[in-house]
Amino acid sequence: MKLALLLNVIDPKIGGVLVMGDRGTGKSTTVRALADLLPAIPVVAGDPFNSDPHDPELQSEEVRQKIAAGESLPLVEQSVMMIDLPLGATEDRVCGTIDIEKALADGVKAFEPGLLAKANRGILYIDEVNLLDDHLVDVLLDSAASGWNTVEREGISVRHPARFVLVGSGNPEEGELRPQLLDRFGMFAEIRTVKEPALRVKIVEERSRFDAHPQAFLQDCDAPQTELRAKLVGARDRLKSVAIPDELRLQISQMCAQLDIDGLRGDIVTNRAAKAIAALEGRTEVEIHDVARIASLCLRHRLRKDPLESIDAGYKVQKVFAEVFGAEA
Repeated sequence: MKLALLLNVIDPKIGGVLVMGDRGTGKSTTVRALADLLPAIPVVAGDPFNSDPHDPELQSEEVRQKIAAGESLPLVEQSVMMIDLPLGATEDRVCGTIDIEKALADGVKAFEPGLLAKANRGILYIDEVNLLDDHLVDVLLDSAASGWNTVEREGISVRHPARFVLVGSGNPEEGELRPQLLDRFGMFAEIRTVKEPALRVKIVEERSRFDAHPQAFLQDCDAPQTELRAKLVGARDRLKSVAIPDELRLQISQMCAQLDIDGLRGDIVTNRAAKAIAALEGRTEVEIHDVARIASLCLRHRLRKDPLESIDAGYKVQKVFAEVFGAEA
């Protein structure tokens, strides 16, 4: 789970992470800790979409117009936003809404930004994603894949950037996602309750230590967290120069074909995740063991054809990987 989250931070185009597992296993805690790992980002001051001052793909229409007109924009440093999506959210609250009365009276586009606007360049987290309405999950996945959100009402259209890392978590006992929605998540991680007594005791002790002295606990974690943050920043910068040998690309696609995975999302996500893990480890070329580490995370949830089937535990992916690559996963 932690590896999948880190790889999505390095390359948000992987398409997000779905984390399913037993209740009380720290899924939400881990996801919410992710925002603290990320360095502050420069944003245009007062912009509701957290527009990037340098990248046009991450700028609102208003900011682009100001830059084209030669205006200087005030900048501020801001922590990466972690947006929680409540289960009862309406589509207007998620996507934003257009104030028709103001548009007709004043002749201006009066757009009220939603959660997708706030999540731009940040993390959007949905707890109990399997209980969210399917049409809302579709909207979120569309925005996550395209990086844009479009709101249209009464002939008025507003489009704004919505590039975020989508993270969903849930307990499979409360219901599974449809195979069509599962396929849209880039990676899938399954969490089980720790059975080893010594490790359970360690978790309980760490939690007690945090409850007793939270500030001292945070100070103890500061050095390794700063080190990991620097590693992530370096990996993001290195990602553009990472290459995958043609032979590995061919083997990845052969593996997806043998697993009978519908569509090409499996191939694309596996390629992206392999490049991200190579970047994380400080290399500029993908190796076989990179593919081995991420193959199950990227592919196992795509094997389910029937909504009544359970998700493969990863054995099938490992078996086909060994056949295609001639190595154990």
